[in-house]
Amino acid sequence: MDVLVTPTPRLQGELQALSSKNYTTRYLLVAALAEGTSTIYYPAHSEDSDAMRRCIRDLGAVIEEDEEKITITGFGANPRDVKELDVGNAGAVLRFLMAIAALAPDVTFINRYPDSLGKRPHDDLIDALGQIGVDVQHNAGKLPITIHGGAAKGGKIQVSGNVSSQFLSALLFLTPLLQEDSEIEVLHDLKSKVVVGQTLEVLEQAGIVIEASEDLMRYRVKGGQKYAAKEYIVQGDYPGSAAVLAAAAVTQSDVKLHRLMENSKQGERAIVDVLRMMEVPLTHDNGVVHVQGNGKLKALEFDGDKATDAVLAMVAAAVFAEGTSRFYDVENLRFKECDRITDYLNELRKAGANVEERRSEIIVHGRPEGVEGGVDIIAHYDHRVIMALTVVGLRAKAPIRIHDAHHVAKSYPIFFDHMKALGANVEWVESK
Repeated sequence: MDVLVTPTPRLQGELQALSSKNYTTRYLLVAALAEGTSTIYYPAHSEDSDAMRRCIRDLGAVIEEDEEKITITGFGANPRDVKELDVGNAGAVLRFLMAIAALAPDVTFINRYPDSLGKRPHDDLIDALGQIGVDVQHNAGKLPITIHGGAAKGGKIQVSGNVSSQFLSALLFLTPLLQEDSEIEVLHDLKSKVVVGQTLEVLEQAGIVIEASEDLMRYRVKGGQKYAAKEYIVQGDYPGSAAVLAAAAVTQSDVKLHRLMENSKQGERAIVDVLRMMEVPLTHDNGVVHVQGNGKLKALEFDGDKATDAVLAMVAAAVFAEGTSRFYDVENLRFKECDRITDYLNELRKAGANVEERRSEIIVHGRPEGVEGGVDIIAHYDHRVIMALTVVGLRAKAPIRIHDAHHVAKSYPIFFDHMKALGANVEWVESK
């Protein structure tokens, strides 16, 4: 399905922020790795979190759900023997479970999205798993991937952090369950350190002890640990909320977003600071972000690696800022559902934005008067691209049509319902 975004001068209303996708997938996994029954309150419902639910069920977890919570009886360190797993288009779910599959005999991860996840590289994790005795069959580092497990041993592991922090997180979930102690060293650079902090936070809540160096580049992990069955409460999601807050910032608005903790470890919490730096009128108190936008924004410079999943929404806001904005250290955006630099900027140019790309930078020459619009946009199967282009459409002079906008369901299935509730003129239309 496509979405038609018609210029909308004003947004108003209050929303409950969606539950965090990142925390939900991690809580689902640690609950599955526990012996006993865990409860997760307010879990996210999205294609990614549903993929984790589906896969841990296939691996032997017993799951019961109602409106507010999900209870999971885990399989501990002994997943069921399953021949195939379908992670959909969920990169983090794939990488976390590639590591956990080392505890099972033979598991093949199928390739259902050859034009998206199927193009993403996983060599760094494959190399790291090989160091602990896991044999992996793969297609030049890409799906389909078969893990021949059952022989994993702890020890010294080196893993590159250049492409994604998800490879490190995957090893951090696995190594406590191995019999031997492990030492993990991150090579090169580590992208998205803030997200590794979320992984360590969840592991600690699950009763796992890991010694991490201050710079998060070295780890000592005792073997033979057990995940504890616990209760978890999922906090509100900053990455998805970033697009809603950006939409409020570029319009005349009076918008309140609830359930966004001020002290959250989500790096995308920086969207609030970024909008403040852009001189957007807002307050953030008691978990409520209140934006009273006047459509006027100032340009800024920002280290995008601190808030990877909010960068596209920040760029959308910067399209209408006065001056030139620069988002740097964002090269890992090239290895997401699409190349979120080249592909996204090509679509922004179609809509009339003045943007430039470097290998690891996005430069935006703001157009406070708005952009032309009146074009068809390709979503590139990417939920973040869809949400960010919606923000741009609100300030275009003519409607934009986003093709295949249903892929927003990967993280935020009710995004367009929420936008409509705030008064945005968006409507689903049949694909051409």
